Amino acid sequence: MLEFIKRARFESLQRKLDKRKVNVILGVRRCGKTSLIEKFLESYEREYLYLNGDDIQVQELLSSQSISKFKNVFKGYDLLVVDEAQQIPSIGINLKIIIDNIKGLTVLVTGSSLFDLEQKLGEPLTGRKKTFKIFTIAQLELSKHESPLETKANLENRLIYGSYPEVITAENNQERELYLREVVNSYLLKDILVFDGIKNSHKIYKILQLLAFQLGKEVSYDELATQVSMSKNTVEKYLDILEKNFILYKVTSFSNNPRKELSKKKKFYFHDNGIRNMIINNFNPLSLRADQGDLWENYIFYERIKYLEYSENFPNIYFWRTYEQQGIDMVEEKNQALKAFEIKYQEKKNYKFPKFWLDNYPQAENRVISQENYLEFISPF
Repeated sequence: MLEFIKRARFESLQRKLDKRKVNVILGVRRCGKTSLIEKFLESYEREYLYLNGDDIQVQELLSSQSISKFKNVFKGYDLLVVDEAQQIPSIGINLKIIIDNIKGLTVLVTGSSLFDLEQKLGEPLTGRKKTFKIFTIAQLELSKHESPLETKANLENRLIYGSYPEVITAENNQERELYLREVVNSYLLKDILVFDGIKNSHKIYKILQLLAFQLGKEVSYDELATQVSMSKNTVEKYLDILEKNFILYKVTSFSNNPRKELSKKKKFYFHDNGIRNMIINNFNPLSLRADQGDLWENYIFYERIKYLEYSENFPNIYFWRTYEQQGIDMVEEKNQALKAFEIKYQEKKNYKFPKFWLDNYPQAENRVISQENYLEFISPF
């Protein structure tokens, strides 16, 4: 089915590439960046050159800082595509040389590590790059290929195994588990461990396990540091790397009243439910799980993030808690307007938002997101 799924970023590439900047596609490994590029190039009607950053000869060429060499190689092309650009030394300054000196050439690069690629693009491309994020398959992409009954039937699999392209197209659950194990061990953790000074792979895994059991709950850096016998600063460094490698998504707390509301706590969601369940090695069906609500919240939260990104709607994202433990799962703030969402696996018709929230933010739009209405929240197109 995958080859027939039109990725949400396809039209962005067709309509919004900027000749004046380096266009960057960012996303976790195995989420479909290369497949997206291949499909895009199939319909590209002008001359293009595709280079793979894993190739040693490509690395040598694109780290040369030679204007004459660049002009000789790229002359006559309308588009230059560099896949996995973070593998190339000094890629930032070289891309700046290319866009400054080869007029009319559009540059498109992909990368799987925001941490690594941003470091290498960095200052040379300040104000000179345009970023497109891509995720694992979104429900808004699948909705064009599934009936409502099929979506309902597939929901449990997505809560348990996630939405990687090869997970969705796998023939059975055993294949899904094997694939997720390979992704975690061969790609995600491998990417993290390439960074200087990171030698404690077992402690990174332990941090991920602790966070996997705290989905939807506030996280204390001090407590994490104690549990893994590391300094708080080191834990924060590792969490930053995990976030920038598209494994975790950090959410801060919303507060206009620090005396009553939490203002320093953080929550972490996983970019994919399947990765979270692989980390704790639990692929039991929902009927045998005590974490149904946690899986639902993680899935809905991140599908909402996908929708907001693809629709180019960029509110600030928070959660909300008071010291008396009144709380709201997700708060969106944009142009001083507030939207509050409580995410419930089972619909609660008599649910009432916290009185403190209603009294202090009477202008907010408040909604409960459940199985009865979630599709309009994550896939309204």
